[in-house]
Parts: sequence; C-alpha cells; structure tokens
Amino acid sequence: MYQSTAAIAGSGFMGNAHLEAIRRLGIRVSGIVASSSKKATESAKGLGLPKAYTSYEELLSDTDVDVVHICVPNRLHFDMAKRALDVGKHVMCEKPLAMNSMESSLLAEMAKASGLAAGVCYNLRYYPLNLHARDIVNSQKLGRLFHINGCYVQDWLQFDTDYNWRVDSKEGGALRSIADIGTHWMDMIQMITGKKIQRIFSDLSIVHEKRLAPISGQRTPIAIDTEDFGSVLFRMDDGTTGNFFISQVSSGRKNTIRYEISGEKAAIAWNSETPNELWLGYRDRPNEILLKDPSLLGKDAAKYADYPGGHNEGYPDTFKQCFRAFYNYIEADDPSAPAPFPTFSDGHRELLLCEAILESHKRESWVEVK
Repeated sequence: MYQSTAAIAGSGFMGNAHLEAIRRLGIRVSGIVASSSKKATESAKGLGLPKAYTSYEELLSDTDVDVVHICVPNRLHFDMAKRALDVGKHVMCEKPLAMNSMESSLLAEMAKASGLAAGVCYNLRYYPLNLHARDIVNSQKLGRLFHINGCYVQDWLQFDTDYNWRVDSKEGGALRSIADIGTHWMDMIQMITGKKIQRIFSDLSIVHEKRLAPISGQRTPIAIDTEDFGSVLFRMDDGTTGNFFISQVSSGRKNTIRYEISGEKAAIAWNSETPNELWLGYRDRPNEILLKDPSLLGKDAAKYADYPGGHNEGYPDTFKQCFRAFYNYIEADDPSAPAPFPTFSDGHRELLLCEAILESHKRESWVEVK
C-alpha cells in the first residue's frame, strides 16, 4: 500500500485522467483545486473527493499532501511546479513542462537539487508493446538502425469553428500541435531507441488563420498564430535519420500515433489504433504480428503489462503504469537511483526540441538542438 497522499490541480479532462489512474493504484487523494472555488466544489462532489481547495496556496499548505499533479493550462505549469518544489512536494506535471526552455531549465535544476520526484506525464511510452520495442532495439534484433518515421494525428481542430485555449499562444506557448502531441512522439522514439534527436529541419503550417471563438454567446473571429500541422526531418546523435508529421486537422483520425523503425536485420512498427499489436518486418521470411502477452514480452516490458494475453490494455492503463513507476520511486526513497519515469530533465529537452523546430521553420534550414 502506498503511503503518499496526492492532490490534483485542474478539473478538466487531464485532471480526471490523473485521478482515475492514481486511484487504481490505491493512492489516497486529498482533494482538488480548480480555476474557481465553485468548480473545485463541484468537481470534489462529483468525483467523491474529501476536499475542494479554494486556492493553490491552500493546497500547498496542506501538510498531508506529498504529491501534486498539475493538470492546468500550459502557462501555469512553471509557476505551480516551482512553488510545489519550493515547499518540498513531489510533482507530476502535464506536458509541456513549461512555456519555454528558460523556465524548464530552472525547473530541471530545482528538481535535481531538491531530491524530490519530479515527472512529466509522457504516459504514452507506457503501452507495453512500446516498452517491448525498446527491449527489441536494445537486444540488437534490428541491428544497426537505418531510419525512423511516423506521425501523431488528430482531427479535433479540423474546422474553423473548433476553438480551445490551446490555440492561443499566450495560453499554450508558441508551438501548439508540436508541443501538445509531437513531444509525445519524440519522447516515445527517444525512449525506444535510447538515442537523442540532435538536428532538426521543419516546416509548419496554420490551416485556419482565423478561428471562430465562442465569446459572449457569439462566434468571434480570432487570429491564430500556432500551427495546425508540422513536418519534421531529424538526425539523432548517432546519425540515424528520420521524419515525422503532426496534425490536429486530419479527418477521421481521432488520436493516432504511428512509428516504424527500420534496421539492417528487421523492422518494427506500432499504431495506437491497435495498441496491443506490434508488427515485425523481415526481408527473408514472413512478417509477424506480436499480440501483447506478458509471457512473450521482454522482462522490462512485462512489468508494465497487468493483464494476460488476449486481454487488451489501452490509454487509461498508460497513466496507471506511468504513475506506478513514479510512486514506486517515491516509496523507494532513493534519489540517487535512476528515475524509471519521464523527468523534468526529459521535459526540458522536449522544450529544447520544440524551440529548435520553431527556429528551423523560421530559418528554413537545419538547426542543431541546443
């Protein structure tokens, strides 16, 4: 049984996703804070939580709370994470970690100096077959890697009447689709391969230069300065090449992540629409489909598969497994041990990648990741 007590900051979709996952782990949740006292009270009542905090200050002053889950708009991440670390609380923050790399660098340094657990919710790496893909790469079954390609595509912003705070650069940052979902893809690929993206060449586009925002009961045209689509070429630190594209305006694709990694001996491919299948490709024998089954996975991957073969694991399970790694680390109480979850340092590197992508787009040239 976990000894930690958590609190949730944010009552939207992600706040609920975090809450459901940590409850499944048996972690006590003290309460929730939202954008208003009214929202916090309604959420606490609807979710069966004992406390509705009237402010973030009240949450931070609660000595029963060990861990803060930050699930609020991007512009608030830096300040809320910094204040939580300042008062000695562990932090699990939604991505992106901050609005820019200056902020994320400070958070990463603070986290390292504090000895606290500080994670960024790149949960999608925790699909069991993604972890098995890492085992395959590490075991050299693909041989030397030739190239990597993939995408992360959605359609929820396809129409000009689609509007959300994320399209506003003041709320979400200079990049939108790349920062929101593209960082998931880059985190996943770097985790699987153990290599870092080092050079970038990108092209970004805004499909709807104006969107109709619902303001005071009317649709009001709002100028948009964040990208709907992005295409990125990259080179990794060992010279492996690749490319991916990101879109939030792809018809019919609700939440599709794909990658294919080609090597000198074989290839692997995975698609989040069929997350319990891993494709293995060969030149000189029939291709294979591996169905998720803990008894068939590498030992590191099998630890993150809770259900037997034939029993699917999906999106909510990735949060559970991400948080299990995070809370196990807290319970072990050994800050010198390698963190088995995405850290603030990982979140900082994703901000550096985002800034290189934006710089490359503006310069129309290759850019080195700082």
